[in-house]
Amino acid sequence: MEARVLAALTAAVLLGTGTAVPAAYAAPVEPAVRAVPAAAARAPLPCPKAPAPKVSRPPRPVPPANVAADRVVGGERLDTPGLVTPDGAPAPPAVTATTWLVADLDTGAVLGACGPHEYGTPASTQKLLLAATMLPRLDPKQVVTVTPDDLKIEPGSSAVGLLVGGKYTVETVWLGLLLNSGNEAANVLARLGGGADGVPGGVRAMNEEARRLGARQTHAVTPSGLDGKGQFTSAYDLALIGRACFANPLFRRYALTEHTQIPAQPALKKGGFQIQNENQLIYRYQGALGGKTGFTQLARHSYVGGAERDGRRLVVTLLGAEARPVRGWQQGAQLLDWGFSLPRDASVGRLVEPGELDEAEAAADASPAAPTPTPATQWRGPAGTALNRMADGDWRIILPTAGILALTVGGLVAVLVLRRGRSRPVGRRRA
Repeated sequence: MEARVLAALTAAVLLGTGTAVPAAYAAPVEPAVRAVPAAAARAPLPCPKAPAPKVSRPPRPVPPANVAADRVVGGERLDTPGLVTPDGAPAPPAVTATTWLVADLDTGAVLGACGPHEYGTPASTQKLLLAATMLPRLDPKQVVTVTPDDLKIEPGSSAVGLLVGGKYTVETVWLGLLLNSGNEAANVLARLGGGADGVPGGVRAMNEEARRLGARQTHAVTPSGLDGKGQFTSAYDLALIGRACFANPLFRRYALTEHTQIPAQPALKKGGFQIQNENQLIYRYQGALGGKTGFTQLARHSYVGGAERDGRRLVVTLLGAEARPVRGWQQGAQLLDWGFSLPRDASVGRLVEPGELDEAEAAADASPAAPTPTPATQWRGPAGTALNRMADGDWRIILPTAGILALTVGGLVAVLVLRRGRSRPVGRRRA
């Protein structure tokens, strides 16, 4: 009983009206201002839009759910459905494209964009992913024989005119792909690069290459860019893919080829014919490096183009454009002009390097998890404030409290001793 009284009095001195509450059970303390993600803190700027005619098109496919980490690849400022440009930069030209991006091919700096990480459908710009994947794998001098399955393409879609049973060098097939956007040429190249798995293996390799490049919003279903369920890309991803293509000297040569001869097939009694490059940028834009056009009724017009001026090489990508009032390549040219007008150090983000994201993820997986710190006890009430200050080493509180505690405990002990002495009974002890 006496011990309980002593403990109660001691606790009263220590706590007053305060109560010790373990942090695990304490009510959370709300911050005065909640942290707001950078993208949500600012309203997106509208992209300059050129008036476009209304067109009939199939319903747009439902894009995949946004992945927060994918939308900040290249920098947090790129996480916007609207316009992002360097501070103080002139307004970019108004275009009909739904999304676009301009970047430096050499430094990787993103100069400006509209919805860079918004999902879109690629159309034939997907052939650039095929090129980035298969150009390093295939011997351009290899001779390939075209099969019936290679010609299984959508009726009325673009084709070079390769013949079943015809024999062509891989280089000829590449030129048919990049100059005339041949869908049967895409099938041939994907089949060769896919090995024993054929075209499906080639498409799988394309998706693996997209991931290696950091194009996390790109998923290929067809090698040609003909529409397929679940096939998507973004303006940012196309810039990564285009950059990989322009780094390849074979691609640069093919992309600037104005015309070539598709050879005759004597065994099939068919003559040869000439094809021309359909990318008008190489004829009409000074310093053009080439690129790729694209169109389907679903995707509308897409475009990737590169150009060099004063030792500076830029790439432009655009998705979801209309051909009026100006065609896709012309919209690309206008955006390239705008990009070249900016200072060389202008930037709103960057193009990640091949393999960079995979290496960062591997390093994060390999690093040990940080230990969870043990939360400190939280104290409430007036005495709680004093106890917190004591815990922080404030001697202006420690010394007076210690003195009061010593006097209180000492007095309590003395009282208890006196009471015990007075109440001791006198007489015989009981055995």
